[in-house]
Amino acid sequence: MPIEMEALQAIWLTVKLAASTTALLLLLATPLAWWLAWTGSRWRVPVSALVTMPLVLPPSVLGFYLLVALGPDGPVGRLTEALGLGVLSFTFSGLLIGSIVYSLPFAVQPLQHAFEAMGRRPLEVAASLGASPVDAFFSVALPQARGGLLTAAILSFAHTVGEFGVVLMIGGNIPGQTRVVSTQIYGYVEAMEYASAHWLAGGMLLFSFAVLLALAGLRRHDARVLP
Repeated sequence: MPIEMEALQAIWLTVKLAASTTALLLLLATPLAWWLAWTGSRWRVPVSALVTMPLVLPPSVLGFYLLVALGPDGPVGRLTEALGLGVLSFTFSGLLIGSIVYSLPFAVQPLQHAFEAMGRRPLEVAASLGASPVDAFFSVALPQARGGLLTAAILSFAHTVGEFGVVLMIGGNIPGQTRVVSTQIYGYVEAMEYASAHWLAGGMLLFSFAVLLALAGLRRHDARVLP
């Protein structure tokens, strides 16, 4: 059965959204995870709880409040309109913001655990050899946390690909603009086009299996490499 053009558009948009979300999340999550791993601030617990909230919140609840915040009467919506960017709800940019918020714990937690498992000793040795904190972070901490970095990237990408509730609330289901694979499957089911839904849903099953295999291989590799 040939893949329809609208399904190809949804696949392309899903890959674009997942890749963009993963790249931005790694930039945002790495310093945040580092801070959570080592800070003694009293704000550590509330910030950690905020980062973890998307794991327990129903996606429709998170999507609703993001929709309100990004809408024309929300604080973010007013700011983006004042900056000349327009309202971001029901756009790819809004979808990207929602995906970053929704997938944040999947990037922060593996990195935080990797930094904590590394301990302070390698950084202390680097400092004793004259390395600045920035040098020690890039030349010692990040290479040692590469397993957590890869896990964060894989989980962020896979979780974004599987989003449904948040993307439907923020982005709607606009073909070529905000319709991703999960909402395309929903559209096929609503239209009783089960054969087309099977093609995309089967692809998602294979993709999820491949992600789990990759994570298992990564853990096995780290167990062999790390002492």
